[in-house]
Amino acid sequence: MAKKFREKLRKFNPFTRPMTLDELPKPLPANPDQRLVKVYVEGYEDVAFWRGIFDHFQNPYLRFEISVPDRGDLPKGKKVLMGMIPRSSEELLLCVDSDFDYLFAGRTPQSKEVAEAKFMFHTYAYATENFLCYAPSLHNVCVKATKNDTRIFDFVKFMHEYSCTIYPLFLWYAYSAQLATENVFPLIDFKSAVRIGYLDLADNGEKTLEWLRRNVAKREEMLRKRNPKMIEPMLEFEQQLKSRGLTPENAYLFMHGHTLMDNVVLIMLNTVCEKLRAMSIASSLSTNSCTSIFEGS
Repeated sequence: MAKKFREKLRKFNPFTRPMTLDELPKPLPANPDQRLVKVYVEGYEDVAFWRGIFDHFQNPYLRFEISVPDRGDLPKGKKVLMGMIPRSSEELLLCVDSDFDYLFAGRTPQSKEVAEAKFMFHTYAYATENFLCYAPSLHNVCVKATKNDTRIFDFVKFMHEYSCTIYPLFLWYAYSAQLATENVFPLIDFKSAVRIGYLDLADNGEKTLEWLRRNVAKREEMLRKRNPKMIEPMLEFEQQLKSRGLTPENAYLFMHGHTLMDNVVLIMLNTVCEKLRAMSIASSLSTNSCTSIFEGS
């Protein structure tokens, strides 16, 4: 009986089975007066970000189509787009995460190749995820998630302190990456050293920051003892990065994007949103209680 019912549902509901090419919606006809410019990005999660960028340049003469290269079962990502540089043109643009290429400014082979690619665009921050974690925008994320606009946490102040705290380790990680010396300070060690793990909302997260400062200080001391010959060259390296716009306050925008999002920002957002939802529920219960008392009188 249940099997027959499911079969009837499939007949009436086209979404219960894969659609054929003939059943799929057809793209709207293109405007013949607009020249099509194909824009390839690293992955599907990047399409919306770059769509927002190129919307600013849409005009009656140009039309941008953002997509991921169709490579079948081959991997997507930056390496694929780097391999497409010789094919890029005014009709085929490539958009990538900078990673460290913007900061390295031609001092590594890949950053040199990216800088010289005429038809390749890249982020200034490490990746598109870093822009999503931009501190002044985080309160609005909480408002959309909870429908509660009460400010119980200063994201801008906390991220300012967080960024200044992890700055010394960021320099070690970036310098290690430029030297391609993974055994000095690899990404896995950087992740474990700069994650917050938890957020104590009291005093705008000061206890969490104190815990982080202790961890960072221990790791920095260990790196200095193990690599004393790197300390002096790193001072020049730091000045090179500062000339590209890096400061202790904005270092979080240049760190590994998924580390920032998964191990710092999402932990903050979940903690704050949980409290805001609890406040909304408490306020609603209080209002209903007062209403009942008023109606009862």
